[in-house]
Amino acid sequence: MTKNVLVIGSGGREHALAWALSRSEQVRQIFVAPGNGGTTWTENPGVTGLQPRAPSQNVSIAAEDIPALVQFAQEQAIDLTVAGPEVPLTAGIVDVFQQAGLVIFGPTQAGAQLEASKSFAKDFMRANGIPTADYGVFADYDSAHDFLRAFGKPAVIKANGLAAGKGVLICDSLAEAESALRQVLVDRVFGDAGNYVVIERRLYGREFSLLAFADGKTVAPMLVARDHKRALDGDKGLNTGGMGAFAPTPELTPEQIKTICQEVLQPAIDGLSARGIRYVGVLYAGLMFTNDGMSVLEFNCRFGDPETQVILPLLKTDLFTVMQACVEGRLAEIDLRWHSGACATVVIASPGYPQEYPKGLPISGLESLQDDNVIVFHAGTKRQNNQLVTSGGRVLAVTAVGDDLTLALRRVYTAVSAIHFDGMHYRRDIGKTE
Repeated sequence: MTKNVLVIGSGGREHALAWALSRSEQVRQIFVAPGNGGTTWTENPGVTGLQPRAPSQNVSIAAEDIPALVQFAQEQAIDLTVAGPEVPLTAGIVDVFQQAGLVIFGPTQAGAQLEASKSFAKDFMRANGIPTADYGVFADYDSAHDFLRAFGKPAVIKANGLAAGKGVLICDSLAEAESALRQVLVDRVFGDAGNYVVIERRLYGREFSLLAFADGKTVAPMLVARDHKRALDGDKGLNTGGMGAFAPTPELTPEQIKTICQEVLQPAIDGLSARGIRYVGVLYAGLMFTNDGMSVLEFNCRFGDPETQVILPLLKTDLFTVMQACVEGRLAEIDLRWHSGACATVVIASPGYPQEYPKGLPISGLESLQDDNVIVFHAGTKRQNNQLVTSGGRVLAVTAVGDDLTLALRRVYTAVSAIHFDGMHYRRDIGKTE
């Protein structure tokens, strides 16, 4: 019997999830709530290349409207729900769905604390022997300031809660750190996310991320992807949510991946289990390799964006099968297999992003793309009077596969050159590393 699947969210990550799930022979229908301008398509039984297979349609329910999502899942007999963004996860959507007898892929609210609360994550890592930088947690400026002055090390100031990726302030001097403390605890620039602040030793080295599937007992690592965060070529400009990515990257060896699983990911799953928390979903470790060894910068509790857009096109194993195995505690039975070759994605952004940007700009050129090795994942788009227009900062993630990274990138940039909206910008050096 084929299944109905609900994907929650509206970004490029959610488009990629809906697309990958639609390619499963086990899936009959995809719903995306609320979705975007690219997450509706018709059935395509003769699927070739990177085309979707099962049909997908948008549902006009916000990702945070948990009661309405539960009602929809019940009415439409949804067999599997996948929560994409962190906000519904940290609001407890998995708990509510489970209480309603619905199957959902993702961590419970207790498990999602690893991302929702930096102080919880730091205390948890310390308690479970997971390597992480020295730190302190404070709720008032005076005690935080006293600790900072006595700390005697370059510092990173972090708002404790979710701050849309903007709550981490990397400081080059004591004066900068004092200013950052004031912004968080006194000026309240991050609102309630800054009720507490984490002062952490600043580390220097190479940053990497490793995503893994988890079923509460077992972790299964995905391919390693490299993300480009800065807005401009040459890793210049402001930090963004990600301007492009590629996978796999040879920068983490199989031995290092095994070490991360043994010293970071598995201890995290086991440590949560010891607290009565069964962690199901994706666990995403942000790491830095320093001269003193490996250290965990943060945990995320969902797929990354735009890493998802380059990892899933290379996943050979049926994604629905993997997610079902995670929910049922059978991940150890699954052999994760990957396509050979490489995948790259280039994000096309609105003029002004990552700062203020206009919306409603008409997008053209997508209909001219004919390459079966290219798929365009929508992020900040919507349909307006039958015209596709921009509706966000990161607008499109143009993605391609190839026998090697050079070919994948050539296909991506050929496709990018056919797309147009006023003022669009993108990096021309995705896939290049120093």
